[in-house]
Amino acid sequence: MFEDIPLIYMNVKILKFWSLLYDHNWRRYVTVIPPTFLVFTQFYYMFMTEEGIDAIIRNSYMLVLWFNTILRAYILIKDRVQYQSLIHDLETYFYELDKSNDAYVRSLLSHVNSNGKVMARGNLFLGLLTCIGFGLYPLLATGKVLPFGSIIPGVNEYKSPFYECWYIFQMLITPVGCCMYIPYTSLIVSFIMFGIVMCKYLQHRLATLNRFKGNAEWIHNEVIECIKYQKKIIEYCNTVNRLTTFMFLLEFVAFGTLLCALLFLLIFVDSAAQAIIVCAYITMIFCQILALYWYANELMEQNLSIAAAAYATEWFTYEIHVQKLILLMIMRAQKPCTIKVGNIYPMTLELFQALLNASYSYFTLLKRVYG
Repeated sequence: MFEDIPLIYMNVKILKFWSLLYDHNWRRYVTVIPPTFLVFTQFYYMFMTEEGIDAIIRNSYMLVLWFNTILRAYILIKDRVQYQSLIHDLETYFYELDKSNDAYVRSLLSHVNSNGKVMARGNLFLGLLTCIGFGLYPLLATGKVLPFGSIIPGVNEYKSPFYECWYIFQMLITPVGCCMYIPYTSLIVSFIMFGIVMCKYLQHRLATLNRFKGNAEWIHNEVIECIKYQKKIIEYCNTVNRLTTFMFLLEFVAFGTLLCALLFLLIFVDSAAQAIIVCAYITMIFCQILALYWYANELMEQNLSIAAAAYATEWFTYEIHVQKLILLMIMRAQKPCTIKVGNIYPMTLELFQALLNASYSYFTLLKRVYG
């Protein structure tokens, strides 16, 4: 069970508690319905507001963040069978590796478990800081503002006691939203991290082929097993990509725009405290995107390294039928498994850099127009 795998334990436990995976109980409705209502009021606010550009930019960030949050929840609910199947596959592959007495393999598992725990806790800590920022920002503003700009038709949102009640409501559902958004991201990163472990394990198996150079039958059987394991890696990575690729496309477009908008918002903040809070928003977005692109890029690199590991086996000294098998592995590994944005662009650090460059370019353009 996933409880024995620190890599995914914390993320799956949170999603299971809120009934987004495995269970189906009243918590699912508590988790989904109030944030959905909030998003509708945020959309109405964006169409009806007469506030300044700074408020519109800030609340656009909030709207995209909450819309992304509930979208993730609905996707998890809709595709929960596929996600649970993927978690089961990860468990199966993990325990297969865990049975190994090889010190290198055990160190791989120990390292990925440690990184998974750090990732999950670090993201939750960033989420906590951001939640605190959501609550403090209105308290530091010069006028009356809500944590998330929203309008309920026919109600004056800034009139007491509605303002206080709506403020409390927004702050109560914020931790719930955090528990939908953060664990999902950490879980996807964990899937990608384990894909990297699988690639490194296959490279290790290929590197040990030469130990039995005189045993042609053993080498043939081992190469067959390596090909089967390469197929597992391909299927595993394709499943992760299929479940996430269009979500990443939405995030690529939305968060690139929001990074630009939040940088622009720094020009309008009223105090140093508000500037710190906006910087915290930027930091959360940056860290979330960087973690995804970093490990997705590493997954592609490790898939490519399978070809190098297969070539390093001195394949040309083996029997002809074994040579052909290894050449097939090399050819397939040269078309690496990748996590893609909208099934179009591979998630690489080059694409991440292009996203940052585009965001900063549009920021400088806005600064000149409104400066």
